[in-house]
Amino acid sequence: MPVTPEVLLSRLEDALGDKLVSGRVALGEVTIEVRPEDWHDVAVQLRDEPGLRFDELIDLSGVDYSAYAETGRAEGRYAVVMHLLSVARNHRVRVRAFCADDEMPVIASVVDVWAVTNWYERETFDMFGIVFDGHPDLRRILTDYGFIGHPYRKDFPVHGHVEMRYDPEQKRVIYQPVTLEPREVTPRIVREDNFGDVGHG
Repeated sequence: MPVTPEVLLSRLEDALGDKLVSGRVALGEVTIEVRPEDWHDVAVQLRDEPGLRFDELIDLSGVDYSAYAETGRAEGRYAVVMHLLSVARNHRVRVRAFCADDEMPVIASVVDVWAVTNWYERETFDMFGIVFDGHPDLRRILTDYGFIGHPYRKDFPVHGHVEMRYDPEQKRVIYQPVTLEPREVTPRIVREDNFGDVGHG
């Protein structure tokens, strides 16, 4: 029988001690935050601790918090978030760590803890530009080899940097700078003075 989120959070606080930056329960889910330098050690501890036994990683991704100014976050643009499941204990946890450097976000790889993390870390590297130190084969997985930038970053242009097309004269695929002009589309709204007024027809 699974424990309540509050009991699980208490177990996490006891097990992780000062490695835990913060922890909370919201909407029935437990979220903890750890420092980036403790990321790998915490992962090992979450997997091996008898009272926790998070033996399965469900998901791992990055988050770009640069557009979250209203939340009051003054530092830490990039975070890595993983969702863990304990099949044995039937409980889940979300673990987050902010990368120390916004210019070059780096965090330890946890491929040696959960092998399934391999492609998740590659996708996060490809889309966010977060480097996973110790990853055995960190290269792009979704974009092309010549792709420039990281599409899930908030400052990545909607239209991209280059476009790819087939050139019938050269009989090959070519890359060229994007020729689209950035523009704002404002929807045309038509309102009648008496719209919805059933008394006028």
